[in-house]
Amino acid sequence: MDALKETKLSLRGQTSFYKGKVRDVYTVNNSYLVMVVSDRISAFDVVLPEPVPYKGQVLNQIASKALMATQDIVANWILDVPDPNVTIGRVCEPFKVEMVIRGYLAGHAWREYKEGKRSICGVTLPEGLKENQKLPQPIITPTTKADFGHDEDISKKEIIERGIVSAEDYELLESFTKALFMRGSDLAAEHGLILVDTKYEFGKAEGRIYLIDEIHTPDSSRYFYSNTYYELLNSNMPQRQLSKEFVRQWLIENGFQGREGEKTPLMSAELIKSISERYIELYETITGEPFRRVSYEHVQERILNNIEESLKRLN
Repeated sequence: MDALKETKLSLRGQTSFYKGKVRDVYTVNNSYLVMVVSDRISAFDVVLPEPVPYKGQVLNQIASKALMATQDIVANWILDVPDPNVTIGRVCEPFKVEMVIRGYLAGHAWREYKEGKRSICGVTLPEGLKENQKLPQPIITPTTKADFGHDEDISKKEIIERGIVSAEDYELLESFTKALFMRGSDLAAEHGLILVDTKYEFGKAEGRIYLIDEIHTPDSSRYFYSNTYYELLNSNMPQRQLSKEFVRQWLIENGFQGREGEKTPLMSAELIKSISERYIELYETITGEPFRRVSYEHVQERILNNIEESLKRLN
């Protein structure tokens, strides 16, 4: 299957390039950030060998819609979305934390809880909770933002004491995170979904805080279907969900959690196709719109032309 595994563009005025786990990020004239969302997929902070068709398009288009739907809460970095796989925005200095917020006990938090931990990132959880149960109130469990390797859980107290984020800025980040999660939950509910947990990243430019990167995508969020939530919870059955968690579970079942010495299991064509279909399903469910598959023919040329035209307009 065709897919966009990476880009190697040469942009006019290009001042730097950074290849992330999923995104190829170009800086132009030290003013514009050109983010190309590839079809690479990562889990446990490891990029898996095979790309997933249309994943990048799904992520980019969901993120742009979600950012536009929340810009009344906090300003965001976007200036233009000139291509299904590309967003162009202002350069910000990122805060070195990811603001993870959880409304339900699932994923990493559940794995920690199941091992007996009752405090996550300085937040105390009550006894007697079960997997996927709604928490008494949403909790913020930040992680460090690692340039390489694994992100790590960290508490609010540690973040401020270590000077990673000032106390004043952190209070704003917390406030924005809670408001964004509430908006995301409301938007998900309109389409029969529960926003279980998600993460937000913020940066600063000219003294102002901006929401950056992507939000409310299957890479940064977990969704359950609301119409079967209680039935499955009461039956102690796995939730029907739209997120990357099913990829993580497949990897765990095949002996991989990103630990030293572990080998990435072979992903069959059937598995890759099913992952692609899941991403498209989430797009259509969360947006309420049909997904239009953009051709991969001459994809690099298309992306380059669309970026260059956008930069001309912005300048």
